Amino acid sequence: MRLRKYQAAILIELVLILILVSGRVVDKKEPAAVSGNIKIAEVNTEEGKKDTIKWVDFTVSCEALEYAYGRDVKAHEAGTQLDWVSLLAYTASKFGGEFDKKAMREMEKAADMAMESADAEHTATSVLDAQGEELKYYPYYKEAYGAILSGMVGPYEVQRMEEDGSVKWHSVYGLKAYSPIAKGFGYSDYDDFGASRSYGYSRPHLGHDMMGQIGTPIIAIESGYVEVLGWNQYGGWRIGIRSFDKKRYYYYAHLRQNYPYQSDLEEGSVVTAGQVIGYMGHTGYSTQENVNNIKTTHLHWGMELVFDESQKESDNEIWIDCYQLSQFLRKHASSVEKVQGTKEWRRTLEMRDPAVEAYEAEVTEEASN
Repeated sequence: MRLRKYQAAILIELVLILILVSGRVVDKKEPAAVSGNIKIAEVNTEEGKKDTIKWVDFTVSCEALEYAYGRDVKAHEAGTQLDWVSLLAYTASKFGGEFDKKAMREMEKAADMAMESADAEHTATSVLDAQGEELKYYPYYKEAYGAILSGMVGPYEVQRMEEDGSVKWHSVYGLKAYSPIAKGFGYSDYDDFGASRSYGYSRPHLGHDMMGQIGTPIIAIESGYVEVLGWNQYGGWRIGIRSFDKKRYYYYAHLRQNYPYQSDLEEGSVVTAGQVIGYMGHTGYSTQENVNNIKTTHLHWGMELVFDESQKESDNEIWIDCYQLSQFLRKHASSVEKVQGTKEWRRTLEMRDPAVEAYEAEVTEEASN
């Protein structure tokens, strides 16, 4: 009889523990995963709770970027719009973010379908967006890819050298982002995102290294404004440039000892894509400024995504793998020339970016109010 009482008491206690543990599991809200490539978390904002992207695995191949970009430009030439971000997001939402041969064939079919269905009232983009409404994860992929790529394609003006040797301005629609390495300067690289780093503490490598020679001109990939400039014990002399829409933070690190930056650069400076901003070196890994403690001369560049400002400098920073993007930008390098009598280089042909003009106009208006 006493044994039965003990057994009953133990059973009741186990049931209570099970209920308690189950309650904790139910209350604990894990972030949702979008096909394994995008993670969503609920955060508190001034407007209330909302779902925010917590992590992005950018797995778009260089081949996919080139194809989507090409279709975007051809659509513009045909008098409609086929946003490359929408095309990539549509394909990713159907294939879990992977871009194998099957996905590439589907992307081609989707682009053809959108172009054939476009008319005076509906662009190819709106057709694709309507199709995407039937795909559960399309909005998340479009938001994520838009945060990465939205500032890289559009209208701009650029100088070109004519056959007679004169320089004239041309209006262009196309790629207005540049390789971070100036044209004519050699480098080597490989996909090193996530590799182990041990200086200071053990951590993954959240950027992309491009190995070259000391003094190689470093180029602004996208137009934006200088948010950070100075020494960091991990990155050495480094520059942080924010895109005008605040979605992207470009990080350029390990710049040249003694002369790391272009002389007119300071925090708050507005830079135009293709502009020389600094010079390759191997500074860093020291609490003392201006020290070369890194063995290999290289540029470390990274892209941080910011969906909510609370993510900017926190334990929830979102850095993406930039290797495929670097390969895509490789063909669009900025030509530069030496500034005689100095240690600097400058771009050979200028560019006018509407995004720069809009930002400067906004700053001027705010200052006058």
